Amino acid sequence: MNTELATTSISEVDRGPFGARDLWAGFFPVLAKLRFWILLTAHVSIFFATCFVAFAIRFEFRLNENAIQLFQQCLFPLLLVKLITFYLFRSFHGWWRYVTFSDLRSLGKATLVSFVLVSIIDHFFLSLQIPRSVLIIDSMLTILALGTVRSSWRLLHEEVRPIVDGTPRKRTVVIGTSDTALRLANQLRSQPRLGFVIVGIASVDRMSGSRWLSSLPVLGDLNALPSLVSAYRVQELLVPAGELTGQQMRELTQSLEASGRKLHVIPRMEDVFSGDGKIPLRDVDINDLLRRDPVVLDNLAIGEIINDRRVLVTGAGGSIGSEISRQVLGAGPAELILLGRGENRIFEIEQELKQRQCEIKIVPVIADITDVPRMRQVFEKFRPEIIFHAAAHKHVPLMEANVGEAIKNNIIGTRGLADLADEYDVRKFVLISTDKAVNPTSVMGTSKHLAERYVNALSKSSDTKFIVVRFGNVLGSNGSVVPTFRRQIENGGPITVTDPRMRRFFMTIPEASRLVLQAAAMGNGGEIFVLDMGEPIKIVDLAKDMIRLSGLPEEAIEIVFSGKRPGEKLYEELYFSDEESLPTSHPKLRASQHRSHGLTEANASVEMLLNECDEEQIKCILEQLVPEYAVANRARFAQEIAIAKNSPMTH
Repeated sequence: MNTELATTSISEVDRGPFGARDLWAGFFPVLAKLRFWILLTAHVSIFFATCFVAFAIRFEFRLNENAIQLFQQCLFPLLLVKLITFYLFRSFHGWWRYVTFSDLRSLGKATLVSFVLVSIIDHFFLSLQIPRSVLIIDSMLTILALGTVRSSWRLLHEEVRPIVDGTPRKRTVVIGTSDTALRLANQLRSQPRLGFVIVGIASVDRMSGSRWLSSLPVLGDLNALPSLVSAYRVQELLVPAGELTGQQMRELTQSLEASGRKLHVIPRMEDVFSGDGKIPLRDVDINDLLRRDPVVLDNLAIGEIINDRRVLVTGAGGSIGSEISRQVLGAGPAELILLGRGENRIFEIEQELKQRQCEIKIVPVIADITDVPRMRQVFEKFRPEIIFHAAAHKHVPLMEANVGEAIKNNIIGTRGLADLADEYDVRKFVLISTDKAVNPTSVMGTSKHLAERYVNALSKSSDTKFIVVRFGNVLGSNGSVVPTFRRQIENGGPITVTDPRMRRFFMTIPEASRLVLQAAAMGNGGEIFVLDMGEPIKIVDLAKDMIRLSGLPEEAIEIVFSGKRPGEKLYEELYFSDEESLPTSHPKLRASQHRSHGLTEANASVEMLLNECDEEQIKCILEQLVPEYAVANRARFAQEIAIAKNSPMTH
């Protein structure tokens, strides 16, 4: 439909104090108030007409006095039975917007039941001897008449009303698998106020452009979309969230750049089916481009360890801790203790969770995990049964500059918390670790490695099941690369990337948190669970994707390579060379056993660090404790000497 023509016609009929548009706008509310009586009158009129026409056809349009008398005698019982039956089959519902196959099926059932009931009543009670052919013809005419009236109303609602209303309408293609795309397209067509004219479907699982789904053409596959946009004058492209893989989303957004059309995502299909006339469309974001297949959880196993238990989450105000708290809440704990140092963050997550689940006890606790007396108070008061330890310092450059804080929080804090878990007979203790703990080149990574080492050593002599979960970067976490790039793009650039070769594993925060819960359910103590992070992604490609998603060409924002910072690696690893990766019952989780270290040895390592204040001495101790860190430090030192020798300042 041509929107410009529609707009012009509206302006013409709308002139004067009482334009047609104003009259039409007041027409539907009046109908809504009188809905029942209008529908009752319509059904009575249709049933009267079908009964009369049925008699006329039966008697070949020569109704004598006997035929008219029979018609009059059977009219009232026929109308009464049909009205009651159609009311019970909810025929008075769903008229206003659309007629669907379900409605037609219900219509057929109501007609059949009416036919049977009238036949039974006539045979056993009335003895009117209504010709069976009259009842059959009446039933056929009833279905035809009601179906026609409903279809006409749908045509009026979908095609005529938007023209009179002046609703702007966009030529739209719906993208997705056949079933989902068809459901979405039909729902959008049934709500013309949303302003979409569905041109057709671009199907992921159907390649032929000549096929049809219901009454909608399948225009082609994803590869054909750029040409379809111009061929069909497409103005809007819609895809439900999660319908396409990250790779498909990336390729599609790139191919659509030349056409000037942007892909829009429908975050929640429920918003479409609610029928409230609003759909919160959003632009494609970086999470869509990195999306992988949804994680399927063993909710029964997760429920068994969390349901009706007291759960403590440390670092609950952070990106990972807050999402773990949300996931835990969904599993129905008896009590959820949110522990963190930052009062504002803890307050925010507490308020959010209380709005979601008012019946579950949610307790905010402001405390520092390195304060052992305070943590003992927390354990004494709340007696947690499950602990998710997400509190940690995680920024590599900051920890290089604040070595003592990394040691205090990540190692000493974890030891104190793990010892209390052992002392208070906590069932399970889950340490959130990082891929930077593998062959660490930074203070932060080394500190997390030693935290892993301690809890695994403790698990050998404790009734508490200590479990480590190791994963890479999460998208959108506080201080991560995605919000940093977004801020740099908003400021007009440049985007700073340390090295064009740098690669990282990425996972969304909800996906990582769900797998943490799955690992907690599976773990028996002493394991290191490693999340399936997919393939590593080049950071420079991520930067280019984000520039395109902002609506700018790649060349509009400069990408500057600043050089690798102290402690950074060009690529991350998930296992040490001597750690065997073993499959688990969950396809997204693999397990390995930590290097064997006794508790005495692990405790001695922590004591060496606890008694040292000088940062350089701390680094020396870390080199003694973790050989891989020593190798990395020597390599970095050699590189710095080489750079200094080649610098113009030395000549």
